[in-house]
Amino acid sequence: MLKKKTVALLIVSLLIGALALAGCGPKESGGETQQSKKLELSFATGGTAGTYFPLGGAIANVWSENIEGVQVTVQPSGASVENIRLLASGEADIVMAMNNIAEDAWLGKGSFDKPIKNFRAVGVVYPEIIQGVALKESGIKTVRDLKGKRVAPGPVGSGTAATTPHIFEAYGLSLNDMEVHYDTFGDAVNKMKDGQLDAAWNVIAAPGAAIVDLLTAREIVFMEITGDELKKLQEKFPLVAPHVIPAGTYSYKGKPYPDIHTVALQAVLYVREDLDEDLVYQLAKIMYEKTEDIGHARKDQIKLENALNGVTTDFHPGAIKYYKEKGMM
Repeated sequence: MLKKKTVALLIVSLLIGALALAGCGPKESGGETQQSKKLELSFATGGTAGTYFPLGGAIANVWSENIEGVQVTVQPSGASVENIRLLASGEADIVMAMNNIAEDAWLGKGSFDKPIKNFRAVGVVYPEIIQGVALKESGIKTVRDLKGKRVAPGPVGSGTAATTPHIFEAYGLSLNDMEVHYDTFGDAVNKMKDGQLDAAWNVIAAPGAAIVDLLTAREIVFMEITGDELKKLQEKFPLVAPHVIPAGTYSYKGKPYPDIHTVALQAVLYVREDLDEDLVYQLAKIMYEKTEDIGHARKDQIKLENALNGVTTDFHPGAIKYYKEKGMM
C-alpha cells in the first residue's frame, strides 16, 4: 500500500514538475511561434499568358526573401479592373493595374459606377504597351479593318477591355461593328492559331510571350496607332503616350518586323490604403533597389526614375517616405 502511495506521489510530482517547466517556457516558445508565423499578403496580378502574373511572381519572391516575417503570394486575376475591386473589397493587399484604370476607379467613371479611393499608389513598375495583332490571312492591315471581323478586345474586367474601345472610337468603330470574343489573351492566341479568331489585343510588355508563341505558328500584322487617329485618341484619353516597339523585337520565320508604332500606359503597383507604412516603404525600396534579383525579363524596365510617371491617384505614405529619401518628392 505504501509502495502504491509512493508511486502515486512520484507521478504527481513529475506532472507538477512538467507543468512548472511548461509554465516557465511559454514566452520563449510562444515568441518562436510568433517569429515563425509570417504575415501573408495577397498580390493580385493578371492572366497567366500576360506579363502581370509571371512578373508579379518574380517580384513577390524578392519581397518574401528580403522582408522579415512577410510572405507574398501571387494570385492570377482578370487584371486591372478586377484588381482594383479586389483591393477595394480587401480581398487583395497588393495589385498591379494600369494607371488609367486606377484613375477611372478614383473618379468613379469608365468601368466603375462610383469612386473607389481606399487604395494608394506605390509606384510605376513598367510601361504597358498596347499591342493589337491580326492574322495576315484575315486581310486586316489597320484598326479600321476590324469591322465585321472576329476580335478579342480583352477579357471582361481587364484594363485591356476597358482601353480598346477608346482606340476603336478613334478609328470610327465600336464593339458593335465586330464579332466580339472576350477571351483571355492566351485563349485568343490559341484561337488565332486554329483560325477561329482574326485579331486580338493586349496591354503587355514587348516582346510579349504569347505573341512570340503565336509567331511560331502564324504570320501576323501589328495594327499601328498613328497620325490623326493617335491625336484623337490622346484628346479623349490623355494618359496614353506614343510608343515605338523597336525593329527586331518580333520576327516571323527569321524575318524581323520593323518599328511598330503604338501607344503605352503605365503598369503601377497599388496597395490597400491601410497597409502598414513601414511595410509599404520596404515594398517600394526593395522593388526599385533589388531589380537584379527579380527573375523576369522585364526587370530592366523597373526604374526608380520612372516611379512617379503617369500616376494620378494618391501615393501611400510609405511610398512617399521612400521617395522623399530619394529627393523625388
